[in-house]
Amino acid sequence: QVQLVESGGGLVQAGGSLRLSCAASGRTFRSYAVGWFRQAPGKEREFVAAISWSGGMTLYADSVRGRFTISRDNPKNTAYLQMNSLKAEDTAVYYCAARPSYVSLVVNEYEYWGQGTQVTVSS
Repeated sequence: QVQLVESGGGLVQAGGSLRLSCAASGRTFRSYAVGWFRQAPGKEREFVAAISWSGGMTLYADSVRGRFTISRDNPKNTAYLQMNSLKAEDTAVYYCAARPSYVSLVVNEYEYWGQGTQVTVSS
């Protein structure tokens, strides 16, 4: 079993940057794919980015490609989401999730979830 805790959210002006962290418990984290998702008020949870267990494969939503970078540090049991050139439409609660298999962009395919961290971008 894996427990996930996100951090790094906050209030930032448009054009600014934030780095989210996802700290995982459990020695098997290095065998899990990790995804970042977000949910804005009144909207469904949507895929943002994902990374394979080795870090060798990454996926991005079209809306964030070129602005966001997902990475992981397996010895530290932590995954990251570097967010640059933030826009007002990036405002949402951001969640990290993990699955003991190949990388995926499908919400329902992730087994473990963190509690979320709020990102607010002011225009």
